[in-house]
Amino acid sequence: MNAAPTELSDPPHDGATVLAVVQFAPHTDIDANLVALTARVRAAAEEGARIVVAPEYSMFALGRLDERALAAAQPLDGPYVTALAGLAAETGVYLVAGVVETAPPGDERIYNTLVVLGPDGSLRTRYRKVHLYDAFGQRESEVVAPGPVDEPALFTADGLTFGLQTCFDLRFPEGFRRLAVAGAQVLLLPAQWIPGPGKVDQWTTLLRARAIENTVYVAGADQCGPRGAGASMIVDPAGRVLAELADAPGVAVAELESGLVNRVRRTNPSLALRRFVVTAPEASSVER
Repeated sequence: MNAAPTELSDPPHDGATVLAVVQFAPHTDIDANLVALTARVRAAAEEGARIVVAPEYSMFALGRLDERALAAAQPLDGPYVTALAGLAAETGVYLVAGVVETAPPGDERIYNTLVVLGPDGSLRTRYRKVHLYDAFGQRESEVVAPGPVDEPALFTADGLTFGLQTCFDLRFPEGFRRLAVAGAQVLLLPAQWIPGPGKVDQWTTLLRARAIENTVYVAGADQCGPRGAGASMIVDPAGRVLAELADAPGVAVAELESGLVNRVRRTNPSLALRRFVVTAPEASSVER
């Protein structure tokens, strides 16, 4: 999956970079999804983005998961992730996107996986969704195997450290706190936030809360309708919305800098003042 890196002019100084969230409506045509994502990643790169975050299930999406997702699954060295690696190298960005990954032998389910491809085309890290969407009438765990509770999924770009979570994870603040304590200054959340009464209000409130309570940037990249609620946004460490989208396909861009994280933490040292720690449960207690 390696490809030659793209040369960039005037890269951001250490600890500062431009991030974009991509919003579109993937469905069951993997090739068409790749075409749509490619266009938006190129558009984000043209706006100066160095980190581009695409939605959960960017590769293949359904309103309700079924056996079609099992048939669509690919390994991380398969054609879809290989194509993403080429796109990251072509545009010179760190590309984060949700894929449907083949689970290990013996498990008839899939993994709901985020991949991070670097500007040299290499796979920098991956995160398999831990909290599965068994809520609001859905049963993601019937088709998806939970990811292991292992080391926090982090990567570094342009002097900033980024952490990964996925969609329903947003409702579990412990995972975000764990990443912040591990050094993340920016928390990335690809999502397919299923539409419904009050769901956009919950999404926007929780994104801002995770930013405020951890004094970090938070970037949520959602699918738009009909299978997602839209409202992708980038939030700063004080909870201020830097960029946002409505319910149509698009790209939102904002500049991030470690200096702001540091300034907010000097004013509001809540992360340093915490009295409790987050520990991961035994694997057997979280697997279903």
